[in-house]
Amino acid sequence: MSKVIACYKWVADETDIKVNADSTLDISKAKGKISDYDRNAIEAAVQAAGALGGTAVALTFGTPKAKQSLKDALSRGPAEACYINAEEAARADGAVTAKALAAAVKKIENVSLVVCGEGASDTYARQTAPRIGAVLDWPVITSVSSVRFDGNALIAVRRLEDCMQTVKSELPAVIAVLPEMNSAPIPGLKAVLSAGKKPVTEFKAGDLGVDFAPKTTVSALKAYAMNRKSVIFSEGEIADKVKELTAALRKEGVL
Repeated sequence: MSKVIACYKWVADETDIKVNADSTLDISKAKGKISDYDRNAIEAAVQAAGALGGTAVALTFGTPKAKQSLKDALSRGPAEACYINAEEAARADGAVTAKALAAAVKKIENVSLVVCGEGASDTYARQTAPRIGAVLDWPVITSVSSVRFDGNALIAVRRLEDCMQTVKSELPAVIAVLPEMNSAPIPGLKAVLSAGKKPVTEFKAGDLGVDFAPKTTVSALKAYAMNRKSVIFSEGEIADKVKELTAALRKEGVL
């Protein structure tokens, strides 16, 4: 039976992140959650597995803290989960993450499709799917808004900046799905309770034969500050104010 892998990331809940006076971020009290976009990826994998007559498998790469994500992931429909438990995940860059996930995919038999979110809700780097495809030497389709299957082929619709593009690829393949791909449901009580009974496979860092040394490191993390011009049009008639506003927007290249 073929397997469809749903890759997801355990991230800090942005609602719990505090911004300090010097614009640095305090995430010490932030709770974890499955990346918002990856919830759509999990649902897409579950639907794809159903269409292919296979099973969906949730896969994550994280520190020991990410273990608490497994029940949530399994409650969303996958039949089983795989967890790469590595302290190195805390400082992993896109290359390391992709190598770790690809190594786990190789250990899971009969994989026909790997589904990722277009980007994680913390960094939105959009690197994971293309890099996994490069490591596995599988076709990669990004910005996917819908997908269907025709035998051993995948037909995906991509949303680009100025058009919609339909592409076809043989399986196995890797896809990165947009949030509009589906509406990720909130798991019900029955699904949450049954999630604890589903099988979980844990990989240690040494099990994968991967070099976890990152190529890039994060030197600082600061909140984004938007500098507003605060231009106020307060004098004259309304029609004059509208003209001034329109002229200002044209000057800025907005109109």
